[in-house]
Amino acid sequence: MSVVVGPSLLGTQRDVLEPDAAVVELLGTLRRQLGMDLAWLCRVQGNRTILQAFHGDLASFGVRPGAITEWPVNESPITETGMVPDTHADPTACRRTVVSELGIGAYAMDLVYTDSGEVYGKVGCLAHEPCPHLDARHMQILTLVAGLLTASVQDLHQMWERSVQTWRAVRRVLDSGGPDLVYQPILDLRTSVTAGVEALSRFPAPPADPEQWFSRAASVGLGVELELAAVRKALPALHRGPPTARLAVNVSPTTLTDGLIDLLTSTTTPADLAHLVVEITEHERNFEDPAVLHAVSQLRAHGVGIAVDDIGTGYSGLQRLVNLRPEVIKLDRCLIHDIDTDPVRRATAIALVSIGKEIDSALVAEGIETHAELAAVQDAGIGYGQGHLLARPDAQPAFA
Repeated sequence: MSVVVGPSLLGTQRDVLEPDAAVVELLGTLRRQLGMDLAWLCRVQGNRTILQAFHGDLASFGVRPGAITEWPVNESPITETGMVPDTHADPTACRRTVVSELGIGAYAMDLVYTDSGEVYGKVGCLAHEPCPHLDARHMQILTLVAGLLTASVQDLHQMWERSVQTWRAVRRVLDSGGPDLVYQPILDLRTSVTAGVEALSRFPAPPADPEQWFSRAASVGLGVELELAAVRKALPALHRGPPTARLAVNVSPTTLTDGLIDLLTSTTTPADLAHLVVEITEHERNFEDPAVLHAVSQLRAHGVGIAVDDIGTGYSGLQRLVNLRPEVIKLDRCLIHDIDTDPVRRATAIALVSIGKEIDSALVAEGIETHAELAAVQDAGIGYGQGHLLARPDAQPAFA
């Protein structure tokens, strides 16, 4: 991603983790004490600075978190410290590239050190207009804040390093075309015919759990891009199945409202969309969100089916049923496990079958691993099943 402020100073942008709230609060105190528009903390690496935390009106300077500043060799980010109440009246400051590009009328900055005494970066304040009120007292406050940050920057540095490692790992997957996919059949338990397949992502390195990959990708701003890459890679499977079979893909509510519909309508025919099921994952998002409900409505208008997963794990699952009225309800493995011996699990499954009939939803039992579980699922009236007992995931979508 790039920061649109001018090619001579600001380079690329990296996604950074949310800084510690205490750091942001301290920057807010600094900004208010100096009476300026923006307080910031940046990491210095060679002749570059990376913005890591801020408080105030960052957008008005045309910069976003993670912005990497490429400094001219004669404007070293390490040596520049001090306070300039009016850049227009200062013969040195007025010639600096950053002053003209960001529209800075006043600034103050000081160095931040690690607990080992090495320079970590810089902390400072910016204002659009001159600040004639700034004096030595304000510089003392800034120096005090720089000292207080010493205790925090080591943790922030470690967060940054982890973020960079995660970003690079996800970026490599994206640059290679997205995650590998396997397809697990979903069987009609009455006929043993494959009713559809679910596309599941697999990744080349630890962590082994795909959900952790998507969670970490989201933490560095690549969650939507990774999910869309997986969906894009799965879509050709729509052409490989019989007319009655469906392809299920997984997306979070964020992706649902941020790019999925454009991807589907620009790469897939209306006839193919009628064979697609979008399975909405994640439990933290409020499914009363108008944007989510609107996106679901748009997908249905294009003939796409809606599925919700992990039903049977608590109240949030029932809330999703009420709000989304999905075409497909997927019963979580925790409900199916030992359903043959646990009367509570069996009663819950039977109740969900009744709810499914009322809202015209098909039920899929996930994670069927034993013949006893399969028999109990069928006795409960669940029409479809998925699990290693029935069919394991395969690199090719097997509809037969």
